[in-house]
Amino acid sequence: MRLPPRLRPGRGSGLSSRQDPVETYGGRVLGTPGAIAILLLIGGVLMDLYGPYAYLGLPLLAAAPLAAGAMLSFAMSAAFGALACTTSILVDLHLGRPVSGLLVDLADVAMTSALAMGINILIGRQQYRLAQARGVAEAAQRAVLPDPPARVGPVAVAARYEAAQSEARIGGDLFAVQMTPFGVRAVIGDVRGKGLQAITSVSVAIGAFRQEAEQAPTLPLLARQLDLALSRESERVGDAEEFTTAILVEISADGGTARLVNRGHPSPYLVRTNEAVLLEPAVPELPLGMGLPVVEGVEPPPADAVALPPGASLLLFTDGVTEARDASEVFFDPAPGLSRGRYSDPAALVDTLVADVKAWTGYQPQDDMAIMALTREAEAA
Repeated sequence: MRLPPRLRPGRGSGLSSRQDPVETYGGRVLGTPGAIAILLLIGGVLMDLYGPYAYLGLPLLAAAPLAAGAMLSFAMSAAFGALACTTSILVDLHLGRPVSGLLVDLADVAMTSALAMGINILIGRQQYRLAQARGVAEAAQRAVLPDPPARVGPVAVAARYEAAQSEARIGGDLFAVQMTPFGVRAVIGDVRGKGLQAITSVSVAIGAFRQEAEQAPTLPLLARQLDLALSRESERVGDAEEFTTAILVEISADGGTARLVNRGHPSPYLVRTNEAVLLEPAVPELPLGMGLPVVEGVEPPPADAVALPPGASLLLFTDGVTEARDASEVFFDPAPGLSRGRYSDPAALVDTLVADVKAWTGYQPQDDMAIMALTREAEAA
């Protein structure tokens, strides 16, 4: 069953547009599902012709339309049913079986074929409903996680969300960037969990960021406001284990200085020509939304500051990158690939990292990943 165009995966919000199993439902007669049904037919004929007992191939002939009904389109299911019925008649005539036996064989295969077509219809309806539900959920995620602008102040921006599985495009990774009175501010984060609850937490995190980024005078205070918002959300849903790892970034109006607050998130990289520098936090901090009390009179650690030369990039990502493993269970290291050249275009930097992760995992990523690159344009100097 082909889905309507509005339910087919698209490219909004940087979401992965890999082919969806629901879209390809129906299969091809020359593909694996069709080959299975054809082999069952051939096996049924051979067993009937050369088997030690009569009617030994009948179960295989009846199984062919069932296999087609479960894996191919309705038209192909009906075609295999008709083919199985015709094959059963021809085999019985060739072997000189009585008319009564021929009719019994035909009835068995015909009933199985009708059952296969019914199963095909039910599977198609379930797949369609599933596609509708996932399409709505994906639209909700795209509304919450839209594409960032290509340029904000002195920096060019590129971001992408890559789902580990095309049938589970709903995740808890988030990113946002905007211009504020304090410079360019951005956030990347990863909400614990997946599904609709994760989308709710993502919407709370991004909504709080967009509001507080305009008002909080420093990044540590901005992090505290996000912490309070996410803690209230955890209390509302009654999940004491809900938390969000995040990195907050502030780039000065001239683009020369970047400040970072890392709340339990994988450390970003400063990418320059043939060099990638890991930016570990000076003071490790806990994730957001854990509901820890604020101690009066105790100020949060200051933001880490780093120079951002013209053409340099801040590359931020979620743990789908750092926890990617190869066949030997070795974790992926982004640094070698990021040190191969000069990336003045943030989109090229994101593409390079995505390609490296996919190659490392054998194109079988284990987790969703969100990636965002902030590049200071050379003319900003």
